Amino acid sequence: MRRVELEATVRGEKAREVFDALLAWERYPELAPHVRATTVHRSVPGEGGSSSWELYFRSGLLSWSEEESFDPGALRIGFEQTHGDFDEFRGTWQLRQDAGDVHVRFDAEFDFGIPSMEGILDPIAERVIKETVAWAVTGLFPDVTHQERLSPRPPERNDSAVPAPDENAENTPEG
Repeated sequence: MRRVELEATVRGEKAREVFDALLAWERYPELAPHVRATTVHRSVPGEGGSSSWELYFRSGLLSWSEEESFDPGALRIGFEQTHGDFDEFRGTWQLRQDAGDVHVRFDAEFDFGIPSMEGILDPIAERVIKETVAWAVTGLFPDVTHQERLSPRPPERNDSAVPAPDENAENTPEG
């Protein structure tokens, strides 16, 4: 199983507000250019949700539906694919208030179930997922720092039919 990990600090925010904002899956297509579409089937209030996702991936789409669990008291969001392109895909968002800032940790693991292609597909999927999470968090809040350097956000797409960026192209890290 391939792991995806991302840590960020959202400065000057309250953890519960960050938690609630992260659950706005319907906003992710405007925040992260890899996201073609999200459909929220069920969300807050309640302890669980359900959504469907489509991400631009290589020359096509990576799609799945997931069930989510929400624990605002523990500042934790969990998700697990119910069906889709992955053989397995699950993870968590864990938040922690740290004085006036919020520490956000995203952990996920996935497996396409195609061992002969994992050397090609897994690194691309890892990057697409990590960039999507990073761009979403950065787009939701005015002051975010990430633990590691990430690729700059590409220009906005004007048309959802525009093909995804070349996933094999070199990435230029931003500072």
